[in-house]
Amino acid sequence: MTNRAVFVGSIMLLLLLLAGCDQKQPGDKPASLGEGKGSVAGVQWSVPQRWSEQGARQMRVATYTVPAAAGDPEPAECAVFYFGGDQGGSTEMNIDRWVGQFETGTPPARSEREVNGMKVTLVQIAGAYLAPAGPMMQSTGKKDNFRLLGAIVEGAQGSVFFKLTGPAKTVGECDGEFNAMIGSLAKQ
Repeated sequence: MTNRAVFVGSIMLLLLLLAGCDQKQPGDKPASLGEGKGSVAGVQWSVPQRWSEQGARQMRVATYTVPAAAGDPEPAECAVFYFGGDQGGSTEMNIDRWVGQFETGTPPARSEREVNGMKVTLVQIAGAYLAPAGPMMQSTGKKDNFRLLGAIVEGAQGSVFFKLTGPAKTVGECDGEFNAMIGSLAKQ
């Protein structure tokens, strides 16, 4: 075999591999954003199309329900919090609080990115969720095999907190939607 034939064969194999990388896997959900918008404190975002808005609740600007994946016992929930300028604690305090809501043997996965001029700290936690509720945030019972996707957005008027929790499979299927929503952040 000549060097040219090896080269052409290698290029063909590379192209086939690259074409396969872009294909969706079974169970992948499209990350399409809907017409719904949310906003608080000068920060705006687009809501994923499949998510249902539940409206504001105590201490929450918005709450969204994410449909359960096949076989999961319940849907996931994405809550958006804003406590006011210089309120709600630091990024580290909130990540520590979220970690404390789980029984997990591994540290959270963390990353940072900038979206339209705003610093965003992202966190992922997996394990047994202690399902805190009420004014004292006491556990309402342990839920095994749960995940949390969190984003803390440093807006001009204070931090905005996005916290998505639910069964691991459901959260895994909506990971792209959560990232698309965070990628849609804009200053108002």
